[in-house]
Formats: sequence, C-alpha cells, structure tokens
Amino acid sequence: MSEIKSLGLSPELHAYLVDHGPPPDPVLDSLARETQALGPISIMQVAPEQGALLTMLVRLTGARRAVEIGTFTGYSALCLARGLPDDGTLLCCDTSEEWTAIARRHWEKAGVAQKIELKIAPAIETLRALPNSPHIDLAFIDADKVSYIDYYEEILARMGPGGLVLVDNVLWAGNVVNPEAKDANTEAIRRFNDHVAADRRVDSVMLPISDGLTFARKK
Repeated sequence: MSEIKSLGLSPELHAYLVDHGPPPDPVLDSLARETQALGPISIMQVAPEQGALLTMLVRLTGARRAVEIGTFTGYSALCLARGLPDDGTLLCCDTSEEWTAIARRHWEKAGVAQKIELKIAPAIETLRALPNSPHIDLAFIDADKVSYIDYYEEILARMGPGGLVLVDNVLWAGNVVNPEAKDANTEAIRRFNDHVAADRRVDSVMLPISDGLTFARKK
C-alpha cells in the first residue's frame, strides 16, 4: 500500500484553504449565513471550497446543460450556474418549497436565476420524464442516499461520452469503513460506491474533498 498523503483538516487549516481560494463573495456569504441559521440541518450545504470546485469543473468541461439532484438552499446550484455560459441551463431537483425559496432569492441576487429551472417533485420522477437522448453534460448528486444508484443510472443514460457525474457524501463521515455502521444511509452509500467502482462505462475517481466526492466520466 502506498503512503497515505491525505490530510485531516483542522479548523485553522480549513480556514487557510478557504482564504486562498476565490475572493469573498457577498451573495454566497449571505446564503451561507442564512443557511447556518436553520440549525443542524445546515450541514447539508456544500463547503466553500467544494462550491468553488463545482464552478471550475463546469468551466473546465465546457458544460452547457447541467442537472443537480438535491438543491437545499441553493449554494451548490449557484456555484454550478456561475460556471455555465450565458445560454447554459441548470435543472435543479428538490422537494422543499421552504428551502428552495432561500435559493431562489440568492440566485436572483447573483444574477443566475435565468439559467436555472427548479422542479419541486421527487427527483426520480423528474429525471425519468426527461428525453432519453444524450443531452446532459454534467450532473451533481447530493440528495437522499438510498436513491443514489437510481439517480446515477437515469443520468448516465442521458449523457454522451465525456459527460461528468459528481456525487457527494461518498465517504459518509468515515462510516463507510465502520463495521458497526449498518444504518440504511451508510449501507446505501456503500452499495453506490461499489456500483461505480465496478462500472466499466465510466472512468471514476473518489477524492477526500469535504465528505467525499466521486467523479465519474462516461467513456
């Protein structure tokens, strides 16, 4: 086994990392503060450096049509939309009018609302209603864990070669390697990770970004 080079991030090291990323953004800061005020549920928001990475990945891939599964208060969607060209589109799938109302306000402030279509419905229904043709360039999955494989399969079926699927929480706070963790979410994440690792339709890599982020690029 090769030497382990990954670092555990202390609060100080994380602050240093964020400080050396994109400059402060008033809209994202406002959104983060309002989300934090929701209490413990705010843990569902992506980290600042992960949001910056999403923007960069959209730009690097040249994606024009993106999909997000699990929007919450809209931080990751805002980051994805900022990476899209002016005529790009982002389809956001969520079931909460309350949380996405916060998202809508901040998308307007950021000037990206015209790029975003929000569907309030079970995401699997929204995905299955999409055309079966390969029209999705990039997708970000960050929703209920037990449906990860279903979301992945529906998205991959609508991607051409080079399409990129990004999947959050694949390390699940380290519980994926905890033999005592047998709850439904942990087991679902393990199944999903095994599913992608065995999938010969994609090139994939799992990285210790935030709570674990998988990249799966369709061949």
